[in-house]
Amino acid sequence: MVVQIIKKMQIMQSKKINQMKYLFLFVGLMLCATFTSAQGPLYKGDTQLNLGLGFSNHGVPVFVGLDHAISRDVTLGGELSYRGYNENWSNTDYHHNIWGISGNANYHFNYVLNLPSEWDFYAGLNVGFVSWNSPKGYGGSYNSGLGLGAQVGGRYYFNKNIGVNLEFGGGNEFSGGKIGLTFIL
Repeated sequence: MVVQIIKKMQIMQSKKINQMKYLFLFVGLMLCATFTSAQGPLYKGDTQLNLGLGFSNHGVPVFVGLDHAISRDVTLGGELSYRGYNENWSNTDYHHNIWGISGNANYHFNYVLNLPSEWDFYAGLNVGFVSWNSPKGYGGSYNSGLGLGAQVGGRYYFNKNIGVNLEFGGGNEFSGGKIGLTFIL
């Protein structure tokens, strides 16, 4: 019993250390970008790269995605994500690997709301597929599947190429939120 408690405490401490590493990397990148001047969001034909971490009840997702502006106010994009998730089910520890792929469409309210050029506010829909890979013997209820969801988010651009992004969503396995960096290509 004591050995199991110690083992669980070690796993929790390891997770906290990994989360802190990501946090320090993110803060460092934000500080580097802070010392440059700001310029507006995407224009028609522009593409941006998004990467960062997510919030979830099932592990900490890591994501990378692209968005392409098809008009002044609309982007279409795609995203890949991965997260590892540990679960104690029936007194046995299981590690799940969760992969996701999704497509999204967003409407950007920058012109409608007359926002300053360094800000970007958007909302939209997404559709995606999540693959749960669980070890043999796991009898829990998590499954792979297709889902439809919605998101709302915003960006602040430090300069014409780099910004920070915060997004919240719901309705499917991509639900929760995410924070990351945006690079205009």
